[in-house]
Amino acid sequence: MSDTTYISVVKRLKRAEGHLRSLISMIEAGSECVDVAQQLHAVENALANAKREMIHDHLNHCLEEALANGAMSAGEALQQARSLTKYL
Repeated sequence: MSDTTYISVVKRLKRAEGHLRSLISMIEAGSECVDVAQQLHAVENALANAKREMIHDHLNHCLEEALANGAMSAGEALQQARSLTKYL
């Protein structure tokens, strides 16, 4: 993972962590279902965005670099890309 992606993914995960803590507190405090649902949505989005960014970075940098330096064959890279895309 590139340094900029690493920083961005960690930032997104920390944001999700904050949303999740808030969500737990809201549930324990008996908050309205609509408010809890909104917070759940924020957690889901933060995690989905972190995952998407990490996968795109891997496809765009790690696989490309492995192919360029001969560390991986085209077939291996394609198989890895197929495996990753099922998580998008």
